[in-house]
Amino acid sequence: MNNYKVGIVGLGKVARLHADALKEIENVAFTAACSRSLSKAESFAAEYGATPFDNITSMIMESELDLVIICTPHPNHVEPTVEALEAGAHVLVEKPFASSLQDCDIMIDAARRTGLKLGVISQRRWYPPTLRVKNAIDQGKIGKPVLGTINMLGWRDEAYYESDQWRGSWDMEGGGVMVNQAPHQLDLFCWLMGPINEVYGHWDNLNHPYIEVEDTALAIVKFKNGAIGNIVLSNSQKPGIFGKIQVHGENGASVGVQTEGGAMFIAGMAPITEPPVNDLWTIPGEEQLLEEFTREDDELFEKINPMVHFIRLQIEEYLDALDQGREPLVNGEEARKTVELFTAIYRSTRDNKPVKFPLFHETGKNDYDGRRNPV
Repeated sequence: MNNYKVGIVGLGKVARLHADALKEIENVAFTAACSRSLSKAESFAAEYGATPFDNITSMIMESELDLVIICTPHPNHVEPTVEALEAGAHVLVEKPFASSLQDCDIMIDAARRTGLKLGVISQRRWYPPTLRVKNAIDQGKIGKPVLGTINMLGWRDEAYYESDQWRGSWDMEGGGVMVNQAPHQLDLFCWLMGPINEVYGHWDNLNHPYIEVEDTALAIVKFKNGAIGNIVLSNSQKPGIFGKIQVHGENGASVGVQTEGGAMFIAGMAPITEPPVNDLWTIPGEEQLLEEFTREDDELFEKINPMVHFIRLQIEEYLDALDQGREPLVNGEEARKTVELFTAIYRSTRDNKPVKFPLFHETGKNDYDGRRNPV
């Protein structure tokens, strides 16, 4: 691996996970920290031995950075990403890529224009049980995937929404359970099942009257390969139950991964309490492996800090992509698929009809893709 100097923009709770991950990677120096508040940057940088900045371009130029990691709230990814790319640094963006397709396309265009790499954090792709599911599908062990499901039932209380000013509003968070809590599951759904043809969905706020955004969303998905899918997402179920993705094949075999168990993980507020595991495995001749998989995953969970470990693995893959001159596994185009999926559910609810893919940025409606009344 080449040597890399890295800076972080946006110094909230999730930035600490990235800073801790960077410390564990050889040939990487966490060099600079940037915030609109210089005092916040100074405090954060002092803790990690970095240099504080309140200007992205100055940070990149003066520190000679190779890579910038964007950890600002979701609707505020586009401006720092474009500025960092235009200043000459590669960029890795926290999930979700953006709140809108317009922002996604602006960032993708900036990466193409500058010839620099753009990646997006989707670290659950590196979970061992997720990789087992992906490999089983790729190896044809379940035949063609014909049915996929997401069931993510969790809970967010009022204290959670009060913990940061940006939480719970359309302008500052960009959305609710689909935009903030479920992007990892939506990303895995697209990765495992393939390109989408059509979505019919509905979102609502069932029991969080103190926020603007949705706490629940449902969808029926038709895939281009003929498969079908179902999505159930909720922040309305106490105390926080699970997040599961299951894929069923044409030969009758099924595989699944429970990415979340117990209380839902909240960066900087609550840890990952249970290891991700394979919750379903009926491949003929491999049924007995489920117990072995669970034991392996329990043992790994005890050895690592799961909040940092899998972010580190994705950063390492991204840096390897820079070394090899290839695209990272989760580049801008790949991450846009998640935004396209939740945007389809918003638009389907607004228009009360299925939404055909691909989706493009809307002009003239001024309603944030169906999230709110036109202004």
